[in-house]
Amino acid sequence: MANLKTRYMGLELKNPVIVGASNIVINLENVKKAEEAGAAAVVYKSLFEEQIQLENAQLDDKLHEYSERNAEMINLFPRIEHAGPEEHLFQIARVKKTVKIPVIASLNATVKKSWIDYARRIEEMGVDALELNFFYVPREVEFDGHTLISEQVDILKAVKQSVKIPVSVKLSPFYANPLNLIKKLDDAGADGFVLFNRMFQPEIDMEKEEHYTPFNLSVPEDNRLPLRFAGLLFGKLKGDICSNTGIFTGKDVAKMILAGAGCVQIVSTMYKNKIEYISTIIKDLEAWMDSKGYKSLTDFRGKLSNKNINDPFVYRRAQYIDLLLKSDDILVKHPLR
Repeated sequence: MANLKTRYMGLELKNPVIVGASNIVINLENVKKAEEAGAAAVVYKSLFEEQIQLENAQLDDKLHEYSERNAEMINLFPRIEHAGPEEHLFQIARVKKTVKIPVIASLNATVKKSWIDYARRIEEMGVDALELNFFYVPREVEFDGHTLISEQVDILKAVKQSVKIPVSVKLSPFYANPLNLIKKLDDAGADGFVLFNRMFQPEIDMEKEEHYTPFNLSVPEDNRLPLRFAGLLFGKLKGDICSNTGIFTGKDVAKMILAGAGCVQIVSTMYKNKIEYISTIIKDLEAWMDSKGYKSLTDFRGKLSNKNINDPFVYRRAQYIDLLLKSDDILVKHPLR
């Protein structure tokens, strides 16, 4: 039987399948199910400082809506303050006490001081590692990309100096050169990289003529992006590579490891196939390895990475030109309908 053990950020994992950050893990029963199904670790839902600030402002508006309406009644409600991150931290601690597998916290703050303060608070909850969710949506044309990169590298360095637990970085692919940023973060001490964030995108309801945000689960084809970057980065970093987005089956996991990832994070497949499907993913990975004669993940990790293949165009855009030149062959194999 194949040995599925791997290491991620210095953590010993029984297999490469990690439950990614989502609303699924809010429910303790779901976390237990994931552990029982064979998940190697779980990432708790990200603490978003912007959400805390928004809720605080909304509470303040509600409490003072009827204040100072007349001289005899200055305040209608007693002085109440928003709990801030306390509930989130409490839930992280509960998850840590509920399962035996590693628990990784996720954080998205707004300014450097907040990143440091929240990181320290999260570490106190006993988590095994911290994932910095560098989720950034450009809002101003004047904001320079170099400034953003410098800020993120600086934040990573500050957090690493402030906590003792391993720290990974979860990134979006929307940088001019993600490879260059990842190398800078690697030099700054990142213990791991989660590739990539799945951002919610705005949509427009054509009948109501208004915006809404659809619940956009990934599809298997989405895993080609993390596959490309895992293949390009293998052998070039000190930190570990964790592929994320579009990973649904055991063979998808095997693909990522062949490209160079050490582990994966899954979310959408649990929404579509239920949490218990984790066991099927692990069994299918194991079966594929047995069929190929692989005894451990290290036997084939990075086998098809850019470092270990002879074809220089597999992971480069130039392959698109090659495909166009062979368009007749493509039509024969995949005729238009």
